[in-house]
Amino acid sequence: MPLHSVSVAGVVVHDDGRVLAIQRADNGTWEPPGGVLELDERPEDGAVREVLEETGIHVSVERLTGVYKNMTRGVVALVFRCRPVDGVERTSSESTAVEWLLPDEVEKWMGEVYAVRVLDALDVTSVPHVRAHDGQHLLESA
Repeated sequence: MPLHSVSVAGVVVHDDGRVLAIQRADNGTWEPPGGVLELDERPEDGAVREVLEETGIHVSVERLTGVYKNMTRGVVALVFRCRPVDGVERTSSESTAVEWLLPDEVEKWMGEVYAVRVLDALDVTSVPHVRAHDGQHLLESA
């Protein structure tokens, strides 16, 4: 039976429409803050923890906005739209930079599979998106 890993990410949307992004320390890519869900952790709690660990920002989860599967690595990512509650931006051992990006900057700064997570979270429909990718590019539905 194949094993999957579950990760969580928070797309943190400021009142002015900007979104929180980190530059990862391990590979230099820009992404919404997130990471692996712990075994005994609720998905929403994991998203809150990961955002705080990587950015210094305390958040409140609003809703699930997408489920994304990396077909190459077997990682399923649950992405939540969040709003900032408190805290001051700071880097961590996992992030070399923390920035608030305008929506039109997201596609310039982030690779396709991460930009779509942010753009899906900014979508005003309340239905979560479900997408598959190969680690670099979205895969078309069958």
